[in-house]
Amino acid sequence: MAITYKKLFHLLIDREMTPAELQKEAGYSANISTRLRRDHYVSLESMEKICRVLNCKVDDIIEFIPDKEDENDG
Repeated sequence: MAITYKKLFHLLIDREMTPAELQKEAGYSANISTRLRRDHYVSLESMEKICRVLNCKVDDIIEFIPDKEDENDG
């Protein structure tokens, strides 16, 4: 199953906040920002930091995308 953080970036736009501002306020590294942009795994600890700053739930910023194999299993 793949993951995407598109919902996070849409939320940032809605709140008129840049990814750099979020990074600074949440206190995570530039590496995490890169991982988010590339839809790579980010630790739950980092997700918690982001959710605290944005006052949101994890499912407000993450979306799971089923693999094609998973779609065929249903």
